[in-house]
Amino acid sequence: MILAFSIVVLICSLILTLLVLLHKGRGGGLSDLFGGGVSSSLGGSSVAERNLDRITIGVGLIWFASIVALGLLYKLG
Repeated sequence: MILAFSIVVLICSLILTLLVLLHKGRGGGLSDLFGGGVSSSLGGSSVAERNLDRITIGVGLIWFASIVALGLLYKLG
């Protein structure tokens, strides 16, 4: 069980790193490479950017839950 959660944490960590790098920063970031830099004139974020935010939050929650589960398993075992 510990091995499974360790693998999930490792995979989520790699995915989170890539997702954070894809986000639009002050200078545009890597999201410009994939069309994420195109935004409306109203100053709102694009659909792609909002979806990227949602995916990042979801993966972050899975990562956090896996860390907590690993901590509990180590404490009990």
